[in-house]
Amino acid sequence: MSADLFASPPSTDCQHIRVGIGGWNYAPWRNNFYPAGLVQRRELEYASRQLRTIEINGTYYGAQKAATYAKWAAETPSGFVFSLKAPRYVTEGKRLAETGKGIGSFVHGGLAEMGDRLGPILWQLPPSRPFDADDLAAFLGALPRELNGQPLRHVLEVRHPSFMNERYVALARNHAVPTVFTDSPDYPSLADLTGDFTYARLMCSADGISTGYASEALDHWAEHARTWAAGSDIGELSHAATLQPASRPRDVFVFFISSAKHRNPAAAMALQSRIDGNH
Repeated sequence: MSADLFASPPSTDCQHIRVGIGGWNYAPWRNNFYPAGLVQRRELEYASRQLRTIEINGTYYGAQKAATYAKWAAETPSGFVFSLKAPRYVTEGKRLAETGKGIGSFVHGGLAEMGDRLGPILWQLPPSRPFDADDLAAFLGALPRELNGQPLRHVLEVRHPSFMNERYVALARNHAVPTVFTDSPDYPSLADLTGDFTYARLMCSADGISTGYASEALDHWAEHARTWAAGSDIGELSHAATLQPASRPRDVFVFFISSAKHRNPAAAMALQSRIDGNH
């Protein structure tokens, strides 16, 4: 296997915009993303050198061992970061206000081993959980804001339509926790800026398009990513509250998730190329 296949993406002025995919072990990617003959144990090594971020889904089903987090970090290049989906046993219980122990067990259960590869922690609420201001406030207040002296970044994904209201947006802003934006028609799409970074999960890749999204759509998302990174809000996207005035630049994470999953690496690389000015 040629060593240059594992070369990291060149550094650019758009390094604060990271485009990635969900996971790295997916059999169809061995036909259209991974080089022929690449052994499975090297897939993360390869993927992390084509992309700038990967959202780990395995942690959603259960926390991993500290040694596993360390291994993942060691296989990736400098400048790469992971996003981790927090365990569903925390967010799918009866009361969010009672999850402090679960939150602590996950955060302090080995995440420090990831060092500077640790990016946002995604807390995904199920579609069955409606907005409850008091319950959510207790949960957001329990999220630790640092780990071993390093800041932690949390992001919340809401999937019940009752979150499409100004009270939720105000609460999320009060706790400075960003809200996931998604283009999925199945979940509420909130582009409201509620934290100091932006996190988008794009779920509409199409099987019949080699890059998952049409060229015009990728151009559009590249412009959105640049606008977010510049610190500006985007009026054409769905909001539950009034738009925010322009602020300081922010980090932006964009992930291509689910749908025509076999197309998502190509979609991510095509979007990153546009953002970096290589298209």
